[in-house]
Amino acid sequence: MSATPLPNTSEAAALSAVPQRIVAAWAEQDAEGFAEVFTEDATLILPGDVFLTSREAIRAFMTQAFAGPFKGTRVTGDPVSVRPLAENVAVLVTRGGVLAPGDAEVTAERAIRATWVLAREGADWKIASYQNTPIAA
Repeated sequence: MSATPLPNTSEAAALSAVPQRIVAAWAEQDAEGFAEVFTEDATLILPGDVFLTSREAIRAFMTQAFAGPFKGTRVTGDPVSVRPLAENVAVLVTRGGVLAPGDAEVTAERAIRATWVLAREGADWKIASYQNTPIAA
């Protein structure tokens, strides 16, 4: 396998901005905006046996989650690495978690590390696959 060059500054910024689109949609409790950051056939894997395999399934899940367990929460995620895999595919790793109402920082029990596989669609980067794992305190 040949080495894929590191992204230039503007590509790295575009890739690193994807989590901020998720953060913004979550802050608005906007399931539609959240789902639109994903490719049509994306996968989303979360702790607790959540395995979703389409943008529509992600939208439906987040609609219910924002009305239930995620109501009033916020999320944060800061990139810790970004690496291209091919011309239009990259992997991003973030550290963050869910902020309960009133929290200023992610608590140890809500801290996660996430892997995002990003694919370019036109001029935009979208999430093709996402999975997070709790960080043991």
